[in-house]
Amino acid sequence: MTTTESAADAIRRRIRTIPDFPKPGIQFRDITTLLLDPEGLRFAVEQMVASVEGPIDLVAGIEARGFVFAPAVALALGAGVLLVRKDGKLPGATIAEDYALEYGTDRITIHADACTPGARVLLVDDLIATGGTARAAVRLLRKAGATVTQAAFVIDLPDLGGADALRGDGITVRSLVAYEGD
Repeated sequence: MTTTESAADAIRRRIRTIPDFPKPGIQFRDITTLLLDPEGLRFAVEQMVASVEGPIDLVAGIEARGFVFAPAVALALGAGVLLVRKDGKLPGATIAEDYALEYGTDRITIHADACTPGARVLLVDDLIATGGTARAAVRLLRKAGATVTQAAFVIDLPDLGGADALRGDGITVRSLVAYEGD
């Protein structure tokens, strides 16, 4: 990061935009270029950690790219990592939450014993778009007895409304960069 560059600009310049992926009209925000840059990755994790308020017991990472950030953020916070997985991926007893997709439904799960009642959980993922998966994760974690009041994302696509929907669920949402209108 340069002295004249904002934190958001430092992250933004490390994220590649791929037009028309996965279909025409979509501007795909590719974080793999951020992940390839050790300075950028370190800075992104530091910014996510700095946005957290109060003590956290667990950092819940949403499959799959949330798994990249959750362990690094958890280590910096002295917290454990809780995996929020797609259905059928976890062995043993699980609890699940269904959520709507554009055409149908999907399901996410956590281990039934992953979180003790009252555990303070930070939700982490790479991107918040419509918020369907993140909101389902919050419902699932709360069903397990967790206290979830914060979520951190690298990217917010505010025009799709996910961050606002999470705020409506009582979650403080922080993101490192926002891409509006494109």
